[in-house]
Amino acid sequence: MSLVLLSLAALSRTVLPKEPTIQCGSETGPSPEWMVQHPLTPGDLRELRVELAKTRTTTEDCSILMNVSWVLRADASIRFLKATKICVTGKSNLQLYSCVRCNYTEAFQWQTRPSGGKWTFSYVGFPVALNTLYFIGAHNIPNANMNEDSPSLSVNFTSPGCLDHTMKYQKKCREAGSLWNPNITACKKNEKMVEVNFTTSPLGNTYRVLIRHDTIIGSSDVSENKQTRTSVVILVTGESEGAMVQLIPYFRSCGTDCIRRKGTVVLCPQTDGPFPPDKNRSMLGGWLALLALLVVSWMLAVGIYLMWRRERIKKVSFPATTLLPLIKVLVVFPPEVCFQHTVCYFTDFLQNHCRSEVILEQWQKKKIAEMGPVQWLTTQKKAADKVIFLLSNDVSTACDGTCGQTEGSPGENSQDLFPLAFNLFCSDLSSQTHLHKYIVVYFRGADPKDDYSALRICPKYCLMKEATALCAELLSVMQHKSAGKRPRAGHSSCSPLYPTQEKGEDSEPSYPTIPGEKPL
Repeated sequence: MSLVLLSLAALSRTVLPKEPTIQCGSETGPSPEWMVQHPLTPGDLRELRVELAKTRTTTEDCSILMNVSWVLRADASIRFLKATKICVTGKSNLQLYSCVRCNYTEAFQWQTRPSGGKWTFSYVGFPVALNTLYFIGAHNIPNANMNEDSPSLSVNFTSPGCLDHTMKYQKKCREAGSLWNPNITACKKNEKMVEVNFTTSPLGNTYRVLIRHDTIIGSSDVSENKQTRTSVVILVTGESEGAMVQLIPYFRSCGTDCIRRKGTVVLCPQTDGPFPPDKNRSMLGGWLALLALLVVSWMLAVGIYLMWRRERIKKVSFPATTLLPLIKVLVVFPPEVCFQHTVCYFTDFLQNHCRSEVILEQWQKKKIAEMGPVQWLTTQKKAADKVIFLLSNDVSTACDGTCGQTEGSPGENSQDLFPLAFNLFCSDLSSQTHLHKYIVVYFRGADPKDDYSALRICPKYCLMKEATALCAELLSVMQHKSAGKRPRAGHSSCSPLYPTQEKGEDSEPSYPTIPGEKPL
């Protein structure tokens, strides 16, 4: 029997082809495929992104590189794709140009990954300099034939300076004082003097302190060759309260072009009064302080007594109540559901009105990247008390225009994750034991699409007409779990929650409506 199983496992490994990976290397000249006539060539890339990546080269230094990621277009031309070439041009004091070619190790057998996502790859390389404009272009290989349009995709990227949270760890930035925190404090002692305190750095031994209020009203030079707390009093020629303190360091590596630090002048705390206190006034102040102490003590005693009495009455009259824990809810939705105008407000409704802890794949992109979408969905399914499929059969054009595809838009990721979630959870829908865990919430339609017709067996709620019933369904999870009962099923139609209530009555609970949707 074991031999048969091993044979089947070996056969499955030989039948399923390997997923393509990339092997990248430098290629500055034209690709060899450009000189050959091709009957069919692949299309252009779907998406191209550039980010900073920090890599440590030694124990004390780190290198900032460019992380270039791209997404392949999911069409039939992907079968002819052999490689992707990326070229970077940097415009600073010198013109920089570099190209890499990333070959795919296997031929593409599917337009998307077997797990359901689009083919996405990334390359970390191309050293990044400070404050430099880069032009990044990428195209697929084989190239288009001569005298044909060559599809390509390009983006611009400007690297930040030393104050950026990633670039500040570069050696050049650290030597210019990017990690130095002088902790500047400055206070006005009187009309003509300002006291400035700051922590010096071992990177240099000379500092210049300026006080500005529209113009420079005071300055001073400080010399210190070790790290210590330094104080300097500066004479000013104008009003100094609220003025800006500018600290200019002169370090060995950057000279006069080091990172400058700023602070604000405030009033110094008063320690001694200008005149000796009056004896009678001091005695009156002592009596007033004693009287205030007696009043505060009396009010405190009365408050303690009233709290003790209230707790005693509560213990006698009412049994102790325990606040139920939050209900974990996993929300999945197809790409046609507008994230900004529907998913965000529906999530806010669950958290604020139904005591729910919502799990959204948009909030856990890093975990999904680490675990993979299948493992992440399986883990969240086990952890969640309820799984909600948020659907819509009527796609509004206003939603598309309002949502847009801005940075951070969830359209692509949601489109990839929803079919995978539907296929993973579909097996539970045929089991009465697990069916109670799934809920369908929809708007502008009566039933799920044909693609998701298996969800018709699930309890369904209509936004926002059956909001009260949806909350009751979620809040009953913990109560039924503690009592050892299975939660009840929800309504299966979009009829009003209270049939005995006439139209026009104002007793219906008020919940937030979905922006862009007509209130039901």
